[in-house]
Amino acid sequence: MRNKRRDFLKTTAGIAAGTVAGTLLAPRVASAQAAWNNQPEKGARLRVLRWKRFVQGDEDTYMANVKKFSDKYGIEVRVDHEGWEDVRPKAAVAANTGAGPDIILSTNDDANLYPDKLLDVTDLAEYLGKKYGGWYPVCEQYLRPDGKRWIGVPLGCAGNALVYRASMLKAAGYDAVPKDTDGFLKMMRALKDKGTPGGFALGNATGDGNTYANWVVWSHGGRLVNEKNEVVINSPETIRALEYGRELYNTFVPGTLSWLDPNNNKAFLDGQLSITANGISVYFAAKNASDPKVKEMEADIFHANLPVGPVGRPTEFNLFFNQMIFRYSKYPRAAKEFLRFMMEKEQMDPWVTASIGYVTPALRVYEQHAVWKDPKATPYRDSMKIMLPSGYAGKMGYASAGALADFIIVNMVAEASSGSRSPKEAAERAQKRAERYYKV
Repeated sequence: MRNKRRDFLKTTAGIAAGTVAGTLLAPRVASAQAAWNNQPEKGARLRVLRWKRFVQGDEDTYMANVKKFSDKYGIEVRVDHEGWEDVRPKAAVAANTGAGPDIILSTNDDANLYPDKLLDVTDLAEYLGKKYGGWYPVCEQYLRPDGKRWIGVPLGCAGNALVYRASMLKAAGYDAVPKDTDGFLKMMRALKDKGTPGGFALGNATGDGNTYANWVVWSHGGRLVNEKNEVVINSPETIRALEYGRELYNTFVPGTLSWLDPNNNKAFLDGQLSITANGISVYFAAKNASDPKVKEMEADIFHANLPVGPVGRPTEFNLFFNQMIFRYSKYPRAAKEFLRFMMEKEQMDPWVTASIGYVTPALRVYEQHAVWKDPKATPYRDSMKIMLPSGYAGKMGYASAGALADFIIVNMVAEASSGSRSPKEAAERAQKRAERYYKV
């Protein structure tokens, strides 16, 4: 159970770090030459901390782009790779001590835990937005919470969709995943009755746990806070969501309460699951598997967006990736130039291709990218467009970041689903926990 997603996934040898064929023909540039003038400091050296790859092509191409930057500018760049769960505490230590990596690629709204410790990158964010079709609204919610200063540069998100075995759904009487929550529950019951149940992470999983739990709550109208940042999680809508979550949980395979991000991958590829929620990495693990039994799954794996609940619109949570520069950096201009270089199409195009759709870019121009032409990748294309931010429906800040890091929503859904607390008790507990962060 300690395996990481990367243990399952190797991209095809044909994807080279510098490959750009078949990707974007040209970005929709606002002007022929967007204005940018930033010269790195002489003698600059940079240190970057980022999350470990879940798709081999991501890391290979990222590091190839790092080398291109170093070769061009003569700037040495050290890149450290850590698991998602390890990046957050290391970033917090760096913010508190004023020492550590110049640049950190982190998740969700971690930047809002220490906004005053981060370099203002408004000029860079505006340059990239104007040149590449603009940022999705959720980017400003995460990284421009005051509506003025950008505290980080958006990278994209790890889109999360339903991953399912078509043969198992067909055996249960379904040709496709129902698009509504009631129909989805009926399908889940049918899959369990056929002896091919599904399962969703209910442990403190940064990606999969938050994705599933927030979808359950939001799809039924529940919210941690309202537009005034008042805690409103203990509501009739939340109670209904938790009752629905309990019914879904009754169809799951055993053990999902302790699942972290790698566990559903392993269970799916072991043939234990008919359906789960995950990034595209499971499909490509099967596609590139050396084990014949896993390889056979490739043709049977499909994807679909999560069903729409009573609120009548998509309510998906996806793992957002930010890029932060700390103010203590001795080389802030070099750090900004590094992020600009990595985000330009000459570097981004091959990186998106090699990442095989695992990261949905934050810049709108990449909706046209050739990677989404694969029907099995298409459900991930609009992940940035339809996702809601972690602090929905309030304002991003220390409170939203702290509540997410404390897994308040995940724990509430897990408690109500398992029966360790009633839906009412679970919502009341979540309300009290959240109020500690959202102090009046």
